[in-house]
Amino acid sequence: MRRTQSNAFFQIWSRPNDLGHARLGVVAAKKIDKRAVGRNRVKRLVREAFRHHAARLSGVDLIVRAKQPLKRSNCADARAALERLLVRFV
Repeated sequence: MRRTQSNAFFQIWSRPNDLGHARLGVVAAKKIDKRAVGRNRVKRLVREAFRHHAARLSGVDLIVRAKQPLKRSNCADARAALERLLVRFV
């Protein structure tokens, strides 16, 4: 059974797996930022948030898609929004 959650910054798709641990996929398209530096910043933010919740997210595959660019001014807001989305899957 697939679930989807989203907010202004991210969209997350989830599906249960039989592995006993969580797996993560991250999509940061060139539409988000033409430069690799900006796309990598998004991916680092997502992986760090996933790492904090991975123990509680056992047995699920997650795909996180960035929906808008992250500027330095809204990076903290995006991090908080991602944390709220990940808590819904626990």
